[in-house]
Amino acid sequence: MKSQDVRKQFLDFFASKGHLIVPSAPIVLKDDPTLMFNNSGMAQFKEYFLGNGTPKSNRIADTQKCLRVSGKHNDLEDVGFDTYHHTMFEMLGNWSFGDYFKKEAINWAWELLTEVYKIPKENLYVSVFEGNKEENVPFDQEAWDIWKGLIDEDRIILGNKKDNFWEMGDQGPCGPCSEIHVDIRSADEKALVSGKSLVNNDHPQVVEIWNNVFMEFNRKANGTLEKLPAKHVDTGMGFERLCMALQGKTSNYDTDVFTPLIEKVEQITGLKYTPNDVTLSEVEESEEQNKTNIAIRVVVDHVRAVAFAIADGQLPSNTGAGYVIRRILRRAIRYGFTFLNTKEPFINQLVAVLANQMGEFFPEIKSQQQLVTNVIREEEASFLRTLDQGLQLLDKVIEYEKGKTVAGSKAFELYDTFGFPIDLTALILREKGFELDEVGFNASMQEQKTRSRAASEVSTEDWSVLIPGNVETFVGYDQSESDVKITRIRKVDSKKDGVLYQIVLDNTPFYPEGGGQVGDKGTLISANETIEIIDTKKENNLILHFTKQLPENVNAGFVAKVNQDLRSLSSRNHSATHLMHQALRSILGTHVEQKGSLVNPNYLRFDFSHFAKMTETELQQVEDFVNARIQEQLPLIERRNIPFAQAVQEGAMALFGEKYGDEVRAIKFGESMELCGGIHVKNTAEIWHFKIVSEGAVAAGIRRIESITSAAVKAHFASHENTLNEVKAALKNPQDILKAVHSMQEENAKLAKQIESLVKDKVKNLKASLIAEIQEINGVQFLAKQVDLNPEGAKDLAYELGNLGNNLFLVLATADEEKPMLTCYISKELVAEKNLNAGQVVRELGKFIQGGGGGQPFFATAGGKNVAGIQQALDKAIEFVK
Repeated sequence: MKSQDVRKQFLDFFASKGHLIVPSAPIVLKDDPTLMFNNSGMAQFKEYFLGNGTPKSNRIADTQKCLRVSGKHNDLEDVGFDTYHHTMFEMLGNWSFGDYFKKEAINWAWELLTEVYKIPKENLYVSVFEGNKEENVPFDQEAWDIWKGLIDEDRIILGNKKDNFWEMGDQGPCGPCSEIHVDIRSADEKALVSGKSLVNNDHPQVVEIWNNVFMEFNRKANGTLEKLPAKHVDTGMGFERLCMALQGKTSNYDTDVFTPLIEKVEQITGLKYTPNDVTLSEVEESEEQNKTNIAIRVVVDHVRAVAFAIADGQLPSNTGAGYVIRRILRRAIRYGFTFLNTKEPFINQLVAVLANQMGEFFPEIKSQQQLVTNVIREEEASFLRTLDQGLQLLDKVIEYEKGKTVAGSKAFELYDTFGFPIDLTALILREKGFELDEVGFNASMQEQKTRSRAASEVSTEDWSVLIPGNVETFVGYDQSESDVKITRIRKVDSKKDGVLYQIVLDNTPFYPEGGGQVGDKGTLISANETIEIIDTKKENNLILHFTKQLPENVNAGFVAKVNQDLRSLSSRNHSATHLMHQALRSILGTHVEQKGSLVNPNYLRFDFSHFAKMTETELQQVEDFVNARIQEQLPLIERRNIPFAQAVQEGAMALFGEKYGDEVRAIKFGESMELCGGIHVKNTAEIWHFKIVSEGAVAAGIRRIESITSAAVKAHFASHENTLNEVKAALKNPQDILKAVHSMQEENAKLAKQIESLVKDKVKNLKASLIAEIQEINGVQFLAKQVDLNPEGAKDLAYELGNLGNNLFLVLATADEEKPMLTCYISKELVAEKNLNAGQVVRELGKFIQGGGGGQPFFATAGGKNVAGIQQALDKAIEFVK
């Protein structure tokens, strides 16, 4: 059975059981501050489990793209070494929100596996929760009894809290679960060892394929459990593992989910992958082949994770989720570099295979194929340069190592600062006869993790509910202030922000951060006090107002008042973003798509797909286009709660990577129409003026524009006018400023030529006087001297003196403008005969001037900041020739 059919049969089955089939949410989460990535099927439904929202159906099923590479669920380091862990995987799932419970969930799971997929019952084992006295949660008798009617009792296993009690996190909905495991070993293996003894023991052919979670508790901040108001079902079945079982394979990587990618890697590298069920001769079954297999598994797994993350809007970067994506890709590049002998970018070539393979069900990978390919190719090229640089740096570390063990702190510096993988460091050191101080490296790594953890540690208390029920509403599109009551509060303590309070209101005019726009600020005002709201965010469908203090009387009535000045500035920038998007598509082409944005009161930032640097003419055209729309005084046409399909059909732009509901809000200014939940001006005239301040690259195929509007443009022009006036005054107020500047440039050019001529004369004179100071030491002509020249003059002097013979060792020092510089010249014959190296010399002597440098073996320079150390450096130079 092909993998596409496996997926389709699952969804068709649950559709027949009254489930609404919904598309996968983006793999990158943009509206959940508690998660970087969608790491489970239930992540997009958290608000329904928490009772903060109402699902469009009480029965839902889907296949969800998941990524497990950070936090509690982190499988990254296992990937490649076994045959069933992945970074990105599909989670087939069915959900019940207060509708059916254990009976239906278990019976349907059994029906699908044994009657539809035809998995032999004798290959299946199930587990139920054994109970936990400390938690006061009893043995799951109900699940046991249901299973007992479907499967032999000796195939039912009791599971402890670790295996059979599922929790969303340290706090939140949780409950006992019932797992289904499949035993795909051969008959001979089954006869020798019972599959029951191998369940949950990391056996590669006795694996969990489906987990049925029965959500009935809420974990509070103090660790205690309370009953949820409704019982829910949350199930998840690993698509890749299911395909393995149904296709008669013993490895996920041998299924058609991965084989097209593996075949492409084989074609590119000329190496062969060994399927798991192939019996090899002792010669073939070598350590080398095993490394090849691991590397290929790493590459084909990781390209899926990276490609879908980029397609969903997350570019590789040095922070947050972008750093995680970069780390995954670099792990794949590193395995290819070391074990597949790939010294040029190649992973990007797999994107076409992936798009062809999965594009039908996940159209984003098809539509974003070119962008994904470009970004991965550029990242590969960049990291391969880093690897090359790291190899050189590692050579220098080894060069200065006195013993045979390289300090862990040095290896950590290579890892942390330059991104050089530690396992590659260890491998190269072994090849060169050195050892790595792993204890020291691990200590440095742990120290950094401790610092990072401490900086990001957050303690969140339980909600204190003042007004029960789901009554919170947003009124900010129509109002900037409103009479409100507080419905719930909680305290949050973090190393970064200190103690803050999150307040939820029964209705709020405050816009929560989202869609690139920052959250509103403002005040909560009662008869007796004013509380400042410093930020507004959304979490699990609740709008959270952040304050540094709680009101004295939380039950009082308040007026929630948005800081209208800040909101007005943000709204102007947001509306200008829409107009700029329209301008870019009109001027550059319809290939332009938004890839990220930031809208705050000060400026707007817009990332978009485009293949080349924009010209000055194009930038001016964009400015003119947007300012023309501002001059037209286009009114805002806002349509709320219209069907998504209707809005798109009418021309509204929907952005890839965004999660849209069945009903959406469309924003229109003239011909610009986008789906957007942000705050906008009522008329484009309010924007006043639009000005681009910068344009540059973010990643391959992604450009970034930063712009300003309204008050910021006025300040920008005023600043430029002030600068112009200062320049005019410095030039003694000429009638024609531009003519005066050109005249000054011409005069400077003449003076520069005169100075260059004088320096050359000075070099010739110095050459004659310095020849007499050269001394012979051990057959080497040696000179170390400070000269009154600039660095360029010192270089010319060094080469002039070098032409005198073939055994010169020269160190010149300069202190032009109080900036010390050392210049070392060594005749090429000396470099060869005596193994001298100018780069090594200046690195060593550079320590005395608190600096460093490098260059070629026969010529190198080092700059520093300690002029007083020059003489010490010159005195030390003689030791290199003694």
